[in-house]
Amino acid sequence: MYDPTVARLTYRALLGRRRALILFVLPALLLVIAAAVRLLTGADDSTAEAVLGGFSLAVMVPIIGVVAGTGAIAPEIDDGSVVYLLAKPIKRPTIILTKLFVAIGVTMAFSAIPTLLAGFILNGNGGQLAVAYTVAALVASIAYAALFLLLGTVTRHAVVFGLVYALIWEGLFASLISGARTLSVQQWALAVAEKVTGGEAVTSDVALPTAVILLLAATVLATWYAGQKLRSLTVAGEE
Repeated sequence: MYDPTVARLTYRALLGRRRALILFVLPALLLVIAAAVRLLTGADDSTAEAVLGGFSLAVMVPIIGVVAGTGAIAPEIDDGSVVYLLAKPIKRPTIILTKLFVAIGVTMAFSAIPTLLAGFILNGNGGQLAVAYTVAALVASIAYAALFLLLGTVTRHAVVFGLVYALIWEGLFASLISGARTLSVQQWALAVAEKVTGGEAVTSDVALPTAVILLLAATVLATWYAGQKLRSLTVAGEE
């Protein structure tokens, strides 16, 4: 269910164009902020939680997920080059899964690693915050990559809709409406982070069993439906 050629082309599309600038800028900005905060305030758990939760998990991870998830397939659909890929003797689920693996890997690399480094810079992993938010970033990367890969297959405005979900739905509505938090990838990831810290430093509005089920459901269903949409593109091309 993994094709090296498709993976290589996807990595090249993600890391060889201007969108790679965003992938590097946001983690660098997080590390600069972490270093500046540490110099100004010293090691403080509440400050570390604010930076890791307020910037890393709430802003950086979803934006990188949007860039990686939509960038894995949307440009090929927009410029029509996906037709040449679909003409190859490669199973459609293999194409989607390969692109999903690449999107997940890129999102994890550019979000989880900087989060871990920032956590150690801020307070030396006090209260297990660095590890907890790194785990949250890893978990969120999987769901974001799948959801935004799906958006890349269903609309030409995938980046816009991805940003609307990540920044407006999760950043605004989920903070104002308690019921909306149940449908927030950020809250699902925080539930896992809460388990890592023992519920002392990090909390979530979603219970861990519910969060795990929703994470799995969102990832599996998004991947499956993306595969179905790719099949419809194949039929259209053949016709």
